[in-house]
Amino acid sequence: MARTKEFDPDAALGAALELFWSRGYEATSMADLVAHLGIGRASIYATFGNKRELYLKALDRYTEHSEPPLLDELSRPGPALPGVRAVVRRFAHEAVTGDTRRTGCFVTNTAAELAPHDADADRRVERNWERLETLLCSALTRARAQGELAADRDPRALARMLLVLLQGIRVVGKVSGGEARVRDAAQQALALLG
Repeated sequence: MARTKEFDPDAALGAALELFWSRGYEATSMADLVAHLGIGRASIYATFGNKRELYLKALDRYTEHSEPPLLDELSRPGPALPGVRAVVRRFAHEAVTGDTRRTGCFVTNTAAELAPHDADADRRVERNWERLETLLCSALTRARAQGELAADRDPRALARMLLVLLQGIRVVGKVSGGEARVRDAAQQALALLG
């Protein structure tokens, strides 16, 4: 008879996400995970696989929870530019305040640490960025159609610029002294939107 799990896998995955997000992949050992999750190494392997597989599952969890607010902000009926501006302001605010200041964005951290040499991590980062770019492009296309954005503005190019800016904001915000840079970059992006 199979033994039942004596821990909540969902809570354990959340705890793993928290640890990986704060420390990164390389700086988190299996011993760290065992201690932080409060479950045995064998249970981690049996439930989630190895450290890399657990990391990728944590990344999937992060993106599942971070995308709905963006969809809501960028898909509201009516004028579209206020939603785009709200996203830029929120990213800038989160980059320099609160709990996420030093941890940054888990997807951005993965792009810097793992994506260059891990194809699965790279695919997940790319998929996340494609979705963000598509949401931004859709909102900017609506804004142009509604006369909020000049007719000669390219929504796709603007969305790509904003994607790169938002990811850069997340990196720069992690560094002491980054607040002024983040604030100025966000203000310039908002000015470009008109």
